[in-house]
Amino acid sequence: MAVGPTTRRRQLGADLRRLRERKGFTLEEAGALVGISKATLSRYETKEGSVKWPTVDALCREYSASDDERKALVELAKGAKIQGWWRSLADPIPDSMNLMLTLEDEVVREDHYACMYVPGLLQTRSYAEAVHRASEVRYSEQEVAHMADIRMRRQELLRRADPPLIHAVIDEAVIRRAVGGKDNMCEQLRHLRACADLPHVTVQILPFATGAHAPAVTSFVILGGSHPTLDVAYLDILGGGLFMEKPQELERYKLAFEYLCAHAMDAEASAATIERASKEL
Repeated sequence: MAVGPTTRRRQLGADLRRLRERKGFTLEEAGALVGISKATLSRYETKEGSVKWPTVDALCREYSASDDERKALVELAKGAKIQGWWRSLADPIPDSMNLMLTLEDEVVREDHYACMYVPGLLQTRSYAEAVHRASEVRYSEQEVAHMADIRMRRQELLRRADPPLIHAVIDEAVIRRAVGGKDNMCEQLRHLRACADLPHVTVQILPFATGAHAPAVTSFVILGGSHPTLDVAYLDILGGGLFMEKPQELERYKLAFEYLCAHAMDAEASAATIERASKEL
């Protein structure tokens, strides 16, 4: 999968910090060498906002980076300015979705745990519209249609020549909850069953029999980058979402996902459960 602008930006920040720490400079010392403030250099390293490639070049020289390292980081700085497909949409993208779309456009894998709704990448349009109508935010029908457009466009990554690996653990309550009515839900379950047959998609159902478990409090997704240092977890919370990328935070959610996978049905039993839920609606 091609490396996108946000992956480039995050990789750039991590590498700049590594080079500075290897040299033994503080943020203030390194910034003074190239004429930028401590706060600006901190922003460069924490992967936030834009960067100027001449400054990156100057930093690399002060850090005694090799020519190959310096050229690679300058290219990362230049490439971080490229924008994704969603920037071209006529209607604005809600702030809460901007980073999610950016990261998702560049992932190599996604691990989903869904306790309320079918993961967005596996939703039908009518199901997606019903989800937005049920939101705590009162959307107009035009806004509902726009949000569904975005969700359908997101799903194009499943049809790429080199799509990301999608692994979804879905609570049984999700496939039993008739979102948008019985007919709508039957359509959604048929679609979910078809998605599960794709070679790059794995769907597991977490049965009611599992009982109480720690990750049950919220849905989440682990967005996997081209390197583990680029992974980030996204928690679906009321009013938007929360991103986590600190190693100790990511480790908690990775362990939680492993637990969920271990306690969920295997792919074959999950497919049978989805089919049974559809017949029982």
